[in-house]
Amino acid sequence: MIAVMGAGAFGTALAVALARGGQGVGLWARDAGQVAEMAASRRNERRLPGVELPEGVTVSARLEDFAGAQTVLLAMPMQQMAGALGAHCAALQGRALVACSKGIDLATLEGPTGLIARVCPGLAPAILTGPSFAADIARGLPTALTLACADPALGARLQGELSAPTLRIYLSGDPLGAELGGALKNVIAIAAGVVIGAGLGESARAALVTRGFAEMSRLALALGARAETLAGLSGLGDLVLTCTSAQSRNFRLGQALGRGEGFDPAVTVEGVATAAAVSKLAAQRGVEMPLADMVTALCQHKITVAEAAEALLSRPLKKE
Repeated sequence: MIAVMGAGAFGTALAVALARGGQGVGLWARDAGQVAEMAASRRNERRLPGVELPEGVTVSARLEDFAGAQTVLLAMPMQQMAGALGAHCAALQGRALVACSKGIDLATLEGPTGLIARVCPGLAPAILTGPSFAADIARGLPTALTLACADPALGARLQGELSAPTLRIYLSGDPLGAELGGALKNVIAIAAGVVIGAGLGESARAALVTRGFAEMSRLALALGARAETLAGLSGLGDLVLTCTSAQSRNFRLGQALGRGEGFDPAVTVEGVATAAAVSKLAAQRGVEMPLADMVTALCQHKITVAEAAEALLSRPLKKE
């Protein structure tokens, strides 16, 4: 059995895909009312409407019901991960923990695997990330993801365990690079949404995505990640997806900012907290991150879109 902690859209979609591939999956939600609804209807209408839960998916609000699961997928928002790990660390002992979150903890400036290693020392952390929308995974559309783990043997085991007929898993030994790619692309996706929302055009978006990738790579390499990881699914692949599709919540938030419109505060947008964390992290390391700084300022309503565009376009000319 595999356990999935977090019955949001992505956690539910992973549970559905793995169960269709023949795995027994335990889907955990902290809200007992949501669990009761899912158990009765065999759907998660709150988070992933219209998708049937296969017979192989068991839902519960009690993590101890999945004591037999040697692999646990952590599919909760990044800013909630530290609290969830702290509350359940004892129950997770002896298991492999696979983070499915994309972000940087705002309080500690840690990525998912670093957070796991600190809060639950002794547990084996890995990360599953890459270009994917929950709706696509749940519908059985072909999706390729990166599974990154520092332990080659554990990584190979998890790669086989988490693969499914329409879910192709590529293995990486660079969890730092994989998690940074997944986190940083959300910041650039907000900026891309701003460009389109403000009517600045497709050429401007292409330029922003290109310079955004350079910015992502600059910070990731400074922190010790591998360049080839950023050029793979977890970096460039995810960046392309989220900067070009309105299915991305980060892109939609950027569009709303570009249009001067409000955005539903109940919708989790990982890139907002990540942008603020990235700006702090980059300042500590002396890495120039003008797009991340611009997104941070826009999300905190410290500048207008016009001021952000003028500041970026008036930067000194330089070599590519």
